[in-house]
Amino acid sequence: MYLTQGLHRALQQTPERPATIYKGRVRTYRESADRVARLAGALLALGMAEGDRCAMASLNSDRYHEYLLATWWLGGVVNPINVRWSPAEIAYSLNESETHVLLVDDALMGVVPELRDRCPGLTTVIYCGEGSVPPDGMLSYEDLIESARPVDDVRRGESALAGIFYTGGTTGFPKGVMLSHVGMLTSSMGTEMRSRLAAPGGRLLHAAPMFHLAALAAWTTTHVGGGTHVIVPSFEPVTVMNAVQEHRVNVLLLVPLMLQALVDHPQIESHDLSSITGISYGGSPISEALLARSMKAFPSAEFAQVYGMTELGPVAAVLTHAEHWPQARLRSAGRAAPHCEMRIVDADDQEVPRGTVGEIVARGENMMLGYWNKPGETGAALRGGWMHTGDGGYMDEDGYVFIVDRLKDMIISGGENVYSAEVENAIEQHPAVAACGVIGVPDDRWGERVHAVIMLRNGMSVTGEQIRDHVKSLIAAYKAPRSWEFVDMLPISGAGKVLKRALREKYWKEGHRQVG
Repeated sequence: MYLTQGLHRALQQTPERPATIYKGRVRTYRESADRVARLAGALLALGMAEGDRCAMASLNSDRYHEYLLATWWLGGVVNPINVRWSPAEIAYSLNESETHVLLVDDALMGVVPELRDRCPGLTTVIYCGEGSVPPDGMLSYEDLIESARPVDDVRRGESALAGIFYTGGTTGFPKGVMLSHVGMLTSSMGTEMRSRLAAPGGRLLHAAPMFHLAALAAWTTTHVGGGTHVIVPSFEPVTVMNAVQEHRVNVLLLVPLMLQALVDHPQIESHDLSSITGISYGGSPISEALLARSMKAFPSAEFAQVYGMTELGPVAAVLTHAEHWPQARLRSAGRAAPHCEMRIVDADDQEVPRGTVGEIVARGENMMLGYWNKPGETGAALRGGWMHTGDGGYMDEDGYVFIVDRLKDMIISGGENVYSAEVENAIEQHPAVAACGVIGVPDDRWGERVHAVIMLRNGMSVTGEQIRDHVKSLIAAYKAPRSWEFVDMLPISGAGKVLKRALREKYWKEGHRQVG
């Protein structure tokens, strides 16, 4: 198994089918394959060899698609860069992974001078933006493709390293997760076997950032099925709706916050979104209210929640469309996907009884090879052959996994354990609430108190006291927020998750517990 396999198959079977659509630029599989082989030839001429790392710092584009395939065609290793990182974080990932070649677009080319100063090993920068002339000191992506001699695919795959995917770096600098070709393909095909959202030859919209492994997993599934990648630079509700309507997109991958922004947008009724047959979401469970609004907006769509993490390639569990009911399962992350095994364990790595909260662990061919140059952290995460996720949860008698919180995010208030995910679910059932984040903040009496940071839906209003009363009607009173604040926007990570550490920063000072 190797990640360029789908390109060969599509070239053989459907060469004139569109492979990518980006800003009106349509490239068939025949055209795409030729450009990939030429880009690989250009990288080879620049000194790249099998196993070398190649990075890309860019918004979504058709060139991102070509970069992935060309790097693997050459036998190299991709290093997708989180575009929200600071230059220092980007430089750290380039230096640690010994990456010598970097592709940048218009949005990121401004950080190149600082990266050159910070990264003595960065020998080649390729400009892959829309301008016709590259900035000084950079090579032109299009000129390289035009002048390069195409090379044959080395077909490097199986357990060989396919990519180094740096995690978000919530504590200190990020860790480079090493994934193999077989790991990424196993995760994608196992996920599709369970969710069955990507119709062969269908059209996937890339609105989630392609540097993130969830988006790359969806990319892989569509690639394996010979489908079309419809690409927009980044998520913006009207841009997404226009792309769906114009290109008859079948499948969306969104985090719940993106889905909420889409279905609550005032222009949604004026767009034809009837082509959507499948919506995958992850990063957090979906609220019943948001699911109802989403099903109304996309009446032909089936919904599937995927749960996992970068270290799991990334999917471990899937909640299928049918499994969204009964209502109690809506808060579940689903059951282990066909390619994966899951357990809930205690601090001694012993499996706990069903219904008991512990740490979620998983294993399978999708599991990472380890963290780049970090044997200690690798050994701790993969002890006993299981990936320790750091998520607290429990499993019911039917094998459904329920996530209660990141273990580090658990709030201890007055000696009671409060799981923020449970409180967030209760708050988000209020009709005025668009999204929220719940954290523990210092409290002289309780040690920590439950604090809610709330974003309201457009045109809606509610008081903190009303939110508290609403929560107390759904869960135990001690779990209800004792304090709150209302914000216009929540801080969001590149993966679309609420950044809890950003919410905590103004409350936890030197000498207090530091979390996240």
